[in-house]
Amino acid sequence: MQIDEQDMNTAPAKESPDTLSSLRSKSLMGVQIEVTVSVGKTRLPLSELIKLEKESVLQLDSRIEDPVDIYVGDRLVARGELEEIGEEGGHLGVRLTEVADLSGGV
Repeated sequence: MQIDEQDMNTAPAKESPDTLSSLRSKSLMGVQIEVTVSVGKTRLPLSELIKLEKESVLQLDSRIEDPVDIYVGDRLVARGELEEIGEEGGHLGVRLTEVADLSGGV
């Protein structure tokens, strides 16, 4: 979004608190956030970690058919199943099976 000096010098119109809140909410809806999909984890000693190299494989604590967790920051917002997407394939996606109630407001 660009704001030029003319916008800064223009006297704001009188807006009701409800209208301002609505405008703020609408402007926030365009903000992009990072979503993390957690497919599993593992624990290993540091001695094994430093031996890792290209082509090493880490076994995770989950199976390929297990649900994955979807986070925004450290908040769990959904769960889903991994699937291959796209006409040509090769892209990984998540089909949501559960979604948290996120209507708590901003």
